[in-house]
Amino acid sequence: GFATEFGGNWLDIRRFEEHNAVDRERFPTFTNELREAMFEEPIRFTTDIVRRNGSVLDFVYGDYTFVNAPLAKHYGMPTPAKDADWVRVDDAKKYQRGGLLPMAAFLTKNAPGLRTSPVKRGHWVVTKLLGERIPAPPPNVPVLPTDETKLGNLTLRQTLAKHREDKSCASCHNKFDALGLVFEGFGPVGETRTTDLAGRPAETTAVFPDGTEGAGGAGLQTYFRTKVQDEFLDNLCRKLMGFALGRSLLPSDDLVI
Repeated sequence: GFATEFGGNWLDIRRFEEHNAVDRERFPTFTNELREAMFEEPIRFTTDIVRRNGSVLDFVYGDYTFVNAPLAKHYGMPTPAKDADWVRVDDAKKYQRGGLLPMAAFLTKNAPGLRTSPVKRGHWVVTKLLGERIPAPPPNVPVLPTDETKLGNLTLRQTLAKHREDKSCASCHNKFDALGLVFEGFGPVGETRTTDLAGRPAETTAVFPDGTEGAGGAGLQTYFRTKVQDEFLDNLCRKLMGFALGRSLLPSDDLVI
């Protein structure tokens, strides 16, 4: 119950079992059973850390995850012996998984159906895991096509770079676009890929807010470890304390944090 309520609210997946943004004609593997398994994965991961008193840093750096048969098939992992069983998979980096960041629930929830969204994925990382407050976008922001095959001659990466040329947009997008671009190796339902839906190479390299460069999940983990790990821990402590108290935190709570 704790993992579902706290984890579901902290990670913003509480209603993922009702997620219907996926085009099931284009992604027929996205069944109700797979959607349920995607939701269950971070819940089981959180439960495991609590029960064995593991390190909360495993949320970011853990090289393992938990899968059942539908999720194992989606991830390209060996199928568990019994279809109904959940198993722990170690050395998950072989499958580009491990920890929260590459879990399909977050990658799918933060994609608009027929393309990825580095903006939504990066925004999720900085707001949910790092606790940054990002103001709402200004009105009349141009809407990107919802289908990767209809982006024209520009890649999604190039389209976002053009968007950041507007200073009013760059001030916020510079904080999170890069943290979403590293996930371009994962498609709209969190599947691993080497090309986007238009057949263009999926580039995972990005320049992070501090000016360093990294690629894929490993690059993002390095950025966390060297630059923002303290922010992650501070945010998690605040989320846990707010959940325990059942109220928003006050300035007077900072000493306890």
